[in-house]
Amino acid sequence: LEQTKFKETGKKVYVIGEIGIAQELDLINVPYIGGPDDAGKQPDMGPGDKMTVDPDVGAVVVGFDRTINYYKIQYAQLCINEHNAEFIATNLDAVTHLTDAQEWAGNGSMVGAIKGCTGQEPTVVGKPSPLMIDYIETKYKVDRSRICMVGDRLDTDILFGTDNGLQSVLVLSGVTSHEKLSSPDNTI
Repeated sequence: LEQTKFKETGKKVYVIGEIGIAQELDLINVPYIGGPDDAGKQPDMGPGDKMTVDPDVGAVVVGFDRTINYYKIQYAQLCINEHNAEFIATNLDAVTHLTDAQEWAGNGSMVGAIKGCTGQEPTVVGKPSPLMIDYIETKYKVDRSRICMVGDRLDTDILFGTDNGLQSVLVLSGVTSHEKLSSPDNTI
């Protein structure tokens, strides 16, 4: 949003996500609604009820949200389909490790819900999208060939590195196991 000068449009962002997204939007002075404030909300769905949305929403940002609900999904759907808001995803991680006991549904499931009801593909701003490295290279005047991506996921961290001309180091402390790395199905 900073790169596209979104703030200059006078629009705001509808957030599906947690406080971190709101904090980042505050840093670039982009107004937003939703996020944690919409936790627990339920739309009225009686005869003749319809949900209205703020017509000044110009983008919907979908990030990991432990309080995602039908209200948030419907609000996002209306902003995107009826008001042509841009659909932005922080990442498409299928799973995440919230505890050491098991894998948990990741942000890809939240993005999938919005894709499913809008029929739209999001602009992905997190790994492995090149947007982040393009921004870093421009803002900090750093040659990407001097950057090393260190991460624990083949499908985001290491793919981000290999697809964007970075050196990459995979640590086996997270999602990717040695078996997955060594698998003949691994194309990364």
